[in-house]
Amino acid sequence: MTATLPTPPPSPPRPARRPGWFGALLVRLHFYAGILVGPFILVAALSGALYAIAPTIEQAVYARQLHAPATDTQLTLGEQVDLAEAHVGDAARLSAVRPAPEPGDTTRVMFAQDGLGASESRAVFIDPGTGEIRGDETVYGTSGSLPLRTAISTFHRNLGLGEPGRLYSELAASWLGIVVVAGVILWVIRIRRARTKKDFVRPSRVLTGYRRAFSWHTSVGIWVALGAVFLSATGITWSTYGGQNVTDLRAALDWGTPAVSTSLGGGGAAGDEHAGHGAASAALSVDPRTFDDVLAAAQRVNIDTGLVQITPPPAPDQAWKVQEIDRGFPGHLDAVAIDGATLQPVDRVDFADFSLPAKLASWGVSIHMGTMFGLANQIVMLLLAVGIAGMVVLGYVMWVKRRPTKTARFGMPPRRGVLDGAPWWGVTAVVVGGVLIGLALPLVGWTLAAFVVVDVAIDAMQRRRAAAA
Repeated sequence: MTATLPTPPPSPPRPARRPGWFGALLVRLHFYAGILVGPFILVAALSGALYAIAPTIEQAVYARQLHAPATDTQLTLGEQVDLAEAHVGDAARLSAVRPAPEPGDTTRVMFAQDGLGASESRAVFIDPGTGEIRGDETVYGTSGSLPLRTAISTFHRNLGLGEPGRLYSELAASWLGIVVVAGVILWVIRIRRARTKKDFVRPSRVLTGYRRAFSWHTSVGIWVALGAVFLSATGITWSTYGGQNVTDLRAALDWGTPAVSTSLGGGGAAGDEHAGHGAASAALSVDPRTFDDVLAAAQRVNIDTGLVQITPPPAPDQAWKVQEIDRGFPGHLDAVAIDGATLQPVDRVDFADFSLPAKLASWGVSIHMGTMFGLANQIVMLLLAVGIAGMVVLGYVMWVKRRPTKTARFGMPPRRGVLDGAPWWGVTAVVVGGVLIGLALPLVGWTLAAFVVVDVAIDAMQRRRAAAA
């Protein structure tokens, strides 16, 4: 008789694999930044969508000021300046002239005037064929934006609150890049494990509830990720703290944007691709006919585009400045300083001689502003901004739909203590990385510390409730 061997007891089920500590850390970072900084990113995205198409809106709203019937005859710049000065009288002081760039455009004669804000000038728009005054408006900065576009830009930049309001845009620009990079890494981790990978590159039509929102969030997010990082990086250059650090770094590495020197002693100086955003300054009293002579002299040196600004000298020891202001690709930003007495060049700066970092900075700002590739650039920026706004909204939809679950009573990611199981080098890398980011982007450092405090406080509250239950 054969003995029956006892059946071995069933082996215990294998414990579920604990997710990697790095992925869990990114989930928490992505969650907190998305929830707490999301409103700032949403406002920046929505205002940025309008800002993207503002140049086209401006052309339609201010068509009379910007355009005039094309004619075969044209007044000299001197004659147009005389007409503009007669129009403003003694209330304003001549500061610059922008000749009509193309037939059918108007000439801008700009003035400094008491009561104008920083970077603002009073511009008189003149029909170069007939001398008709087509408009009298306040314009802003190098872009020469008119009031409506300026209002859109100001709201996008600081909510109309001045310097304090710039903290909002710095928070949005700084955290946008971090949230997107964290999201992309999570996308890579999850698509490698997912059975249905197509739901990560295009929104699912069959899923419902949280999973449907998640599919939209991840699939739309991966398509806008590169553009969002670009907007974050270029937006930081305008910020208060992070922007100053970028400026200091570029100066230390000699990556600054060259600026033409108007000193009659010669010698160039480092400039800034945001140059021209300072207040307009009045020039010396000059003969209006000199504008034509100076422009002709500059065109013999390096000025070969119609979109230019001629600035008379603000002091006797300064030269005239003729600057190309066409930010289309590849960029017409040459400049030359002309001695008004001899009409000889004093200094010149050619965009072709810019360092590569300076060119990239200039191109980045132009694309961000929607001016580099015209309407196509504006449409892409509009779609990108709408996509980013949609990402924020979808993030909140996911949060709301997840809140009733037992594992996330407060809508929080269920995993805590993610660094408890991290190797020593992982903890060190996280700490060092956080410190470096905080030094470069101070607002990120401060808000990141706030996130940690919130996380610890919620964790302590939940532990206390669990112990009392």
